[in-house]
Formats: sequence, C-alpha cells, structure tokens
Amino acid sequence: MPLALEGKKAIVAEVSEAAKDALSVVVADSRGVSVDKMTDLRKQARENGVQIRVVRNTLARRALEGTQWECLNESFVGPTLLAFSTDHPGAAARLFKEFGKTEKEFEVKALAYEGEFIPASDLDRLATLPTHDEAIAKLMSVMKEASAGKLVRTLAALRDQKQEEAA
Repeated sequence: MPLALEGKKAIVAEVSEAAKDALSVVVADSRGVSVDKMTDLRKQARENGVQIRVVRNTLARRALEGTQWECLNESFVGPTLLAFSTDHPGAAARLFKEFGKTEKEFEVKALAYEGEFIPASDLDRLATLPTHDEAIAKLMSVMKEASAGKLVRTLAALRDQKQEEAA
C-alpha cells in the first residue's frame, strides 16, 4: 500500500531523530524470520536501549542524509532493518549477534560507529565493546593490581635495605 507524502515525511523525521541520538547503527536483513521471533527481538531491543525500525531504502537514505550515518547508504539493498544504539555503542551489535546465532536467516549487512562504515564481517568489533560497568570493573582491577604490585615492590626494597644494614 503506497504511503502518502505526509506519512513518508513522518517516517523520515522519526528515523532522523533516532539517528541523531544514536551512538551506533546496525543494518540487517530479517527475511525469513518469523513474526514471533521478531517480536522477541524488538522486546530485547527495548530492554537494551536499542531502537529498531523497518524502513524503505529510499526513506532510510533520505533520513540519514547529512548525518554521520550516511556511510551506510550502500547497504540499503533489499529489506532493511535499522537498529540505533542509544545507551551503549555495542548494544545493537551484541543483540543482533546473539539473535543471529539462533536465527540462521537473519543477516547483518553493515554497521557504523562514529561515522565509520564497518562491514558485517567485523560485527565483533562493536559487539565485544565492554559496557560502562564492565569497563569500570576492568579499570578497578588494573588499578588494584598496580597498587598491590607497588606495595610488594616497596616491601621487597625495605627487606633488602634491612638485610644490607644487618650484613
């Protein structure tokens, strides 16, 4: 059913607004995936701060025109599913990677992060980014190890100094 011009303008405005707030974008093809599975994917996406939109290719190109996500225009071929990560740059990539493990028909076409086009083969580049909490935990463990190592070196130097004085 053809969309009226006002409907198309509304879709372009919605997608443009989502793109403006996005940290990363993932483009996928969901042909062959059942409606129930897509409903589950949309639910998981909402829980992870990911906005999913099924958009006509011409409207997607128009919506992303002039944004940092314009590099994805070449991947708008066939059915297009756009996922905008708003909370964490790797959220959509991680979600689609997990979903693709169970749904073989589901195919990630391309990704973009900070205006850089990333081919689908490099999905792990975004999917493995640590979340904010994971990054803080890693930083704290490194700092803890560094301070413990410094304490051990200080005690060893003190022991060596006392041994030299006793000799």
